[in-house]
Amino acid sequence: MRDKLSGAFKTIGLPRIIIFSFFLLVVFGAYHYDLGLPALFGSVLRRWGMFGILVLAMVPAIQCGIGPNFGVSLGIVCGLLGSLLVIEFNVSSFLGPWGAITVAILLSTLFATLVGSGYGLLLNRVKGSEMTVSTYVGFSAIAFMNIWWVTLPFTSGEINWPIAGEGARTTINLASSFGELLNKAGGFYLYGEESTGLYVPTGLLLFFFLMCYIVYLFMKSKTGKAMSAAGANPVFARASGINVDKMRILGTAISTSLGAIGIITYAQAFGFLQMYNAPLMMGFACVAAVLIGGASTMQARISHVIVGTFLFQGILVIALPVANKLFVGTDLSDIMRIIISNGIIIYALTKAKGGASNEE
Repeated sequence: MRDKLSGAFKTIGLPRIIIFSFFLLVVFGAYHYDLGLPALFGSVLRRWGMFGILVLAMVPAIQCGIGPNFGVSLGIVCGLLGSLLVIEFNVSSFLGPWGAITVAILLSTLFATLVGSGYGLLLNRVKGSEMTVSTYVGFSAIAFMNIWWVTLPFTSGEINWPIAGEGARTTINLASSFGELLNKAGGFYLYGEESTGLYVPTGLLLFFFLMCYIVYLFMKSKTGKAMSAAGANPVFARASGINVDKMRILGTAISTSLGAIGIITYAQAFGFLQMYNAPLMMGFACVAAVLIGGASTMQARISHVIVGTFLFQGILVIALPVANKLFVGTDLSDIMRIIISNGIIIYALTKAKGGASNEE
């Protein structure tokens, strides 16, 4: 019995036990200070759906052998570009909000597939150093696109700067296109009233779970299993007739495409497109979430995404108001946010050190 408990403890890991315990502690704190748990959990559910697909992008990347994809920013900028094109050409005026978000997803997925394939070719050239290179690529992608956001000749008044008349603003409102579309689709208050109750963003969560199911079906397919085999043991996979490099490119392209879909889902839930350096650290948060959920740098499952995203976002949402109550008259809430989020990310980075490739 003791051996079984010891084995379970090692499987779960002390850091995850501490994180889960801390989550329960802040929930108790919110209850003790009467901070309105229903509304707080409503915010957790919303952020769960907002970030879920971005975290899901880690699964094909890890399974194909490149490790946690810190370069998911490539997919994010593709998603932002697709969304801007939909606003620029006012797609919602003739296809409606659902048509607009569909076109944005399709355009962004196309861009991300092409970019992700090139990114996969690059990672095939640097086997063993994927995490270092992907981190550099992620930061570089944001910096490179910052130049283009300023210089691209947008004509829509919703995108460009009012005075200059060109370039994209820092924050772009999605109210006239597809802002909060999924949040409000089938949403309802499970407990309590508006502003104080637990709001369930049904459409947002269903879309997140649908994407999880699609990825799950792919991973169970013949191609998905071949991709996982290539990531787990490249030498054996190659001996079995699997094109390892091709599988790595496929996994990278899928991961980048999920990043594009994820940022559109995030933006519509938030109600705004956040441009320039806003998505700079998103890749780190995604890696942290999936590793907290139980993934390793060599294996990730859908359950790791679901659990990890909920814990990560739950702690961030609930801990801040508790900190405000605990340290009245101070500005520790923002400090606590930095400590909590960066502490989790540091844990993730210690789990993700080194290259992902185990190829001889």
